[in-house]
Amino acid sequence: MKRTALYIINPASGIGRQKDLEKLIRKETDDTRLDIEVVFSERPGHAFTLSQEAAGKYDVVVAVGGDGTVNEVGRGLIHSSTALGIIPTGSGNGLARFLEMPFKVNKALEVINKGTIKSIDVIKLNDYYSLNVAGVGFDAYISHRFAGKKKRGPLAYMQLISKEFPKYKSDRYTLEIDEEKLELDAFLISFANSSQYGNNFHIAPQARIDDGLIDVCLIKDFPKYTAPALLISLVDQSIDKSKYDKIVKARKVTLKHPTPLLGHVDGEPVEFGKDVDIEILPLALKVVIPPVHLRQSSNILQPLMEMIPIGI
Repeated sequence: MKRTALYIINPASGIGRQKDLEKLIRKETDDTRLDIEVVFSERPGHAFTLSQEAAGKYDVVVAVGGDGTVNEVGRGLIHSSTALGIIPTGSGNGLARFLEMPFKVNKALEVINKGTIKSIDVIKLNDYYSLNVAGVGFDAYISHRFAGKKKRGPLAYMQLISKEFPKYKSDRYTLEIDEEKLELDAFLISFANSSQYGNNFHIAPQARIDDGLIDVCLIKDFPKYTAPALLISLVDQSIDKSKYDKIVKARKVTLKHPTPLLGHVDGEPVEFGKDVDIEILPLALKVVIPPVHLRQSSNILQPLMEMIPIGI
């Protein structure tokens, strides 16, 4: 029996590889396996609406875009029978990298044709939902600043970090992690479902996306001269061994701050308010994952290679 799939394309996503995607999708679809429809999102939040309307009506709804598009589409499918598929065309692609999705579009389309279904956890933060990584502190600050930039891509992101890092000051937070209270000065606090932000920068190297737990990553205030070592540890997946980093696995977390908190959810800037209630929703979302022969293993050079036009 043929499956049904809806492709939701974000035409504004990523670093400029959205031309002719509809034509390519139709060309590469195995019509003996799939009946497809293709739609384009028109504004922020529209992909969520389209996905929510499609939940339960299609076997797969495919997000064609970056982390923000994947989040919007995935949110619409939580607790439904419809699986999330991903064609990663953004600038970070955190969840896609964790799932080892291929980044050549024709190979990613092959995953939609031939992939298997896996259930993953979702993190709920007040009224927001994270499929990948959410947080407060420096990464959230950068997310808010980056949202206003015209220039996209990993190089533009790193340039912004280099500019803002020297003047950023850590803040004081109060947390309750599975009923254990903690107060600390933190450079950032991340709530990780998968191991990485995107671009193969791993904030929670031991995170598992189906273990029913949040990896709470607490990076304490640290001397600025140690930043290069911390950056390297994000790349080589050793950040959890740093004396400035503490990772705690939890099911529920409460975060408090005297003033409203700027945050990010899967890289998208949000405003949390003074109190944030965080919990894990175990195995709440179905996703399409690649078979072994299509998996793309982690490579720190890959984000830069993706900026070069690829052959279809």
